[in-house]
Amino acid sequence: MKDELARAWNENLRLATLRLLTEAPGYSLNDRLITDALPALGIAATRDQVRGVLSWLGEQDMVRREELGGGLVVATLKERGADIAAGRATQPGVARPSPR
Repeated sequence: MKDELARAWNENLRLATLRLLTEAPGYSLNDRLITDALPALGIAATRDQVRGVLSWLGEQDMVRREELGGGLVVATLKERGADIAAGRATQPGVARPSPR
């Protein structure tokens, strides 16, 4: 049960992150803004967890990840990430969006 909950939480955190990026100006946000905005989508995460998600999404070619000075990480949505956030494509490890 605990493993299933952790898997579901990670999948939904990844989807929520992609959705935040779809709404951002220039499809780009830093890790602090993502962390602060996630509770509005019903998910609380630490900045370290968000950075881990951004790394994973980058490895899956859904975001471009850039480390700036002072430890700030900026993520920019890529086409594949936008397709997954909108439900036009699927990716193992990312929750499917609910019908609106």
